[in-house]
Amino acid sequence: MVVKIGKADDNDFVVNDPHVSRYHARLTRESDGCLLLEDLGSTNGTYVNGGQIVKKRIAPTDIVKLGDSYTLHVPEVLKFNNDYSAEFALLKNVYTKYMEQKVRIQSSNQFKTRLFQSLPFALPGIIGVMIGFFGKGSPSLLGVSLFITVCAPTIGIYLGAKQSAKIPQQLQDLANQFKIDYVCPKCGTFLGEIPWESLANRKQCPLSSCKAKWVSED
Repeated sequence: MVVKIGKADDNDFVVNDPHVSRYHARLTRESDGCLLLEDLGSTNGTYVNGGQIVKKRIAPTDIVKLGDSYTLHVPEVLKFNNDYSAEFALLKNVYTKYMEQKVRIQSSNQFKTRLFQSLPFALPGIIGVMIGFFGKGSPSLLGVSLFITVCAPTIGIYLGAKQSAKIPQQLQDLANQFKIDYVCPKCGTFLGEIPWESLANRKQCPLSSCKAKWVSED
């Protein structure tokens, strides 16, 4: 990838600044991923971290100036063609994990709720069998059986209701994080619960003020 930088309209990245030359600099992403910045014989020079350069490998975090006043933001230059396909591709995993966690929360809580609510109703029968087998009519065991018969279902219903009450909050916490993560990589607009594949078919952000490319045309 080669990006021509300067004041002339036929540059890839146009800079409207009086101290920037018509064809000021060139930024190249080399085959190994490194960035090479070259000054194209500009009038006011190109500077990296305060030092003037003719040609230098740089990092996106370096401070680059064209002339003595214009600061060039390297990440913006790298997005000169509005291509956010690499960042958009990462959202596929975000969507997949969200759906998996959502299903897991719902199924796990449903199982626990049913367990809490059904098990206590089985306990009296179990106790009755134990009394018949071990107690031989023991009054104390009979009392325990009656107590469990009355209290166990109540406790089970309470625990089941308590477990059910956790579901909305867990789902809400999951949704809140999803709204932060599942956004257009350029403008930050939440993409809803639309499957990633469906968004990929649109190829770009629908907002007219963004139009970030989600799928590379290469």
